[in-house]
Amino acid sequence: MLTTPLSDEAIASLGILAVASVGDSVFDLMVRVRLCGQGAARAEDLHNRRVRYVNAKAQAAAAKALAPALSGEETAVFRRGRNTQTGSVPQSAGRADYQAATALEALFGWLCLKGREERLKELFALTMKAAEENS
Repeated sequence: MLTTPLSDEAIASLGILAVASVGDSVFDLMVRVRLCGQGAARAEDLHNRRVRYVNAKAQAAAAKALAPALSGEETAVFRRGRNTQTGSVPQSAGRADYQAATALEALFGWLCLKGREERLKELFALTMKAAEENS
């Protein structure tokens, strides 16, 4: 995804919400690519299927499924994302779900910025497995 991974110092200078913003885009892109691979060819179909995975409630469930598989370093990033103050919570999500979704996004953003694409793919596969088991 990135041509050059960022250093720990560069990532830390961004702040966890900036990292989560990257992770939000990464997660959304991975879902879209997966759905295109499954035949969601029209933009409307892609959107309608995507919202099943890219929302606070679904991401919170994915975060719960991922937690046991995380390394110590990943858990620290996850906690920072979960515990950060986000200002406002969308009406469609409860605070706990929104915080868990932010944690997931922070983790995905951090992995992307670190250049850990294989790990990102592993954790994404776990999130999709959990989503399919819960549907």
